[in-house]
Amino acid sequence: MHWNIFAQEDASQPSRYRLDLAAIERSLREVQADFEKINARLDSPHDALSDEVVSNMLAGYRCIDEALRLNIDLFMLGNSARILELNILTLCGDDLAKRKQHVAHIQATEQRFYQQKDGFGDLKEWLERNKHEPVWERAAGVYLHILSTPQLFIEGNHRTGVLIVSYLLAREGQPPFVLTKDNARAYFDPSKHAHDRNRHSLPMIWQWPRLQRDIAELLRNQVRQEFLTVDNTY
Repeated sequence: MHWNIFAQEDASQPSRYRLDLAAIERSLREVQADFEKINARLDSPHDALSDEVVSNMLAGYRCIDEALRLNIDLFMLGNSARILELNILTLCGDDLAKRKQHVAHIQATEQRFYQQKDGFGDLKEWLERNKHEPVWERAAGVYLHILSTPQLFIEGNHRTGVLIVSYLLAREGQPPFVLTKDNARAYFDPSKHAHDRNRHSLPMIWQWPRLQRDIAELLRNQVRQEFLTVDNTY
């Protein structure tokens, strides 16, 4: 069974927003099928989307959908384990046998997540300071925080960042970010400029506003309404 920690509380006030998981899977499969052509147009080549990567991302989107259904605030005190779970899903999926094989890595990731300087606590503080910014700017800033060093997780920061961005957007009625054939280059190339760069370094401090603006514009311009469903009875 899946470690579905997202389903451990009742939804007294369920969200009216849900993900269209079938549409998300169709898009990821289209990118997977066309990835060789997409990769040829990127500034830096990326690993192909394997069946395992796609399957794990879909497991992550399912958990985001569950968080929406239960109206869970992932950044509320006590919910950090749910964010950590998203990272584990991107790496191991919902296969308990695979999780047992990688238990040492999972434990190391958990230790890093909670104990490293400028980690999850720093991310929460940034989000609180910027809570009045438009959701696209907040989502872009959170993505940069996860991707730049010190990175939040040992591995899977790109994919986990996409899931958290999708959660932030969908929670406020905007379609989640999903990789498509049309937005792949616009997503991969800006991400490359933030990856492994110390966000406290002078060059990154200078570049941060531009990178945040570019990612926010990507999120605005790549709106695909079919990825979000709305229950108008609420």
